[in-house]
Amino acid sequence: MKIKINHPTRRAHGELTITGSKSESNRLLLLKAVFPQIEIQNLSNSDDSKVTQKGLNSKGNVIDIHHAGTAMRFLTAYFATRPQKEIVLTGSQRMQKRPIKLLVEALNSLGADITYQKEVGFPPLIINGREITKNLVSLPANISSQYISALMLIAPSLKNGLTIDLIGEITSVPYIKMTQSILCKLGLETAFVGNKITIQPKSSIDPICWNIESDWSSASYFYSIVALAEESEITLKSFLKESTQGDAVLSKIYEKLGVKTRNIDGKIKLSKIEGFSPPNYISLNLKNTPDLAQTIVVTCLGMNVECKLRGLHTLKIKETDRLTALKVEIEKLGATVKITGASLELVNSGKINTDIAIDTYNDHRMAMAFAPLGLKVPITINNAGVVSKSYPNFWDDLIRIDFDQKIF
Repeated sequence: MKIKINHPTRRAHGELTITGSKSESNRLLLLKAVFPQIEIQNLSNSDDSKVTQKGLNSKGNVIDIHHAGTAMRFLTAYFATRPQKEIVLTGSQRMQKRPIKLLVEALNSLGADITYQKEVGFPPLIINGREITKNLVSLPANISSQYISALMLIAPSLKNGLTIDLIGEITSVPYIKMTQSILCKLGLETAFVGNKITIQPKSSIDPICWNIESDWSSASYFYSIVALAEESEITLKSFLKESTQGDAVLSKIYEKLGVKTRNIDGKIKLSKIEGFSPPNYISLNLKNTPDLAQTIVVTCLGMNVECKLRGLHTLKIKETDRLTALKVEIEKLGATVKITGASLELVNSGKINTDIAIDTYNDHRMAMAFAPLGLKVPITINNAGVVSKSYPNFWDDLIRIDFDQKIF
């Protein structure tokens, strides 16, 4: 499915409800499998969360998680620590090229039994569940935080708990702290001091009903829309004033791009800052929130703001090599992009080419990050259905704020 979008008035107004945080949902789904006393409300309707839930409930011996990287990492840790459970964990062709060796090595060092069905270091994985009694593991600190969170989530169910020693400078601290915060709110004993995370064992918890906050990364596209619109006020539900989601830093980042955020009764109201003049250039270190890079660079393109984004080393192993994909697609639109292994620099041409078709590389964030440019020029998004991975209602929500769409 292709969607051609534009916005006839360039004025975007409305109130929208965004589904529960995908990051929070996936963590709580795994914890609910360990502690059935948890009741979850406002669960994400993303493909990732559906796949995670289906995998956890599967009675079969082969579990296919398709493109869901979080599910691959979390389920690897979960099934490795379930005695008498033998499965093959596989995924899409792209998933079979995404590395998982460091997590497998960490689990095997604790006594797990995980082997590779095909290429060493990559899915599919053959997992023979075992009881884990060792309680100390070391990992490089600059790896994907999902590896670390996967270990943290299964730690309370291990006989002797777990201490995770992180070597070097830690990447994506907010996501690790989100996992820790969830564990603490469930009554589990944790400590995160320096580069050491310690989690004590616990066999059961008190019953709890958990209402998941809406997804801040999904909110990012509406920050971009407000920044690019001639006039805009958009209200999003349901968000906490004190969020544990790392991507909540959006509100501070987008102040630099002319967007004001007000928290009102569990909602965020986005509007343009009166009298705002865009900067010529911004520089941001996104090592703690790399998933925001696509949205930010496209916003900068639309505003004719040059930018340099750093701390992006994990983007090369996402649904696609996001740095290369951004360079190819943005340069179609007339700008110049310089990339390294961990950074991206945008040099604008002063105009945006019109009627360009953006390839999405089976990456939901590529589709949604480029969509707000429809406020500036008509733009076509190829394989637009890929948004279902994290935000199935995305295109419907754009219609609600008066975007025109042609599906073909």
